Amino acid sequence: MNKIAVFPGTFDPFTKGHENIVQRALPLFDKIIIAIGKHSLKTPLFTITQRLRMIEELYHDNRKIDIQSYEGLTIDFCRDHHARYLLRGLRTAADFEYERAIAQVNRKMNDQIETVFLLTTPEFTPVNSTIIRDILRHGGDASPFLPDKMKLYDDEQ
Repeated sequence: MNKIAVFPGTFDPFTKGHENIVQRALPLFDKIIIAIGKHSLKTPLFTITQRLRMIEELYHDNRKIDIQSYEGLTIDFCRDHHARYLLRGLRTAADFEYERAIAQVNRKMNDQIETVFLLTTPEFTPVNSTIIRDILRHGGDASPFLPDKMKLYDDEQ
């Protein structure tokens, strides 16, 4: 049986912190699906198509990584893709409390899916997409916080 993990998020944009979690999780799983979800309460800076394209270009040469988008419950996406693991990164104690609650609800909804938490490495603790979006919206240089090979797309080319 393949060990398939889903790494869900809005990834608006995908940061060096996200990249670090994926790289560290690769030895643990046979396949990682980076699942770009539509969050009903967030106003994204980049469209789903742009985010898919940016992340696909980062991992185009890695056969263990698949990038997809989805709507609805993450737990349903996991079931539909035969994933038994949810991958989550933790930066702070507040992240832990939030993610713990979601993991426990997910476990109650489907006890075949296990949530795996990886602690963020210290240099990425302050990096989050909300801050990066604010930098980008105001014309700042967000490159120190984004994967080195990632290109940002501001149109639907």
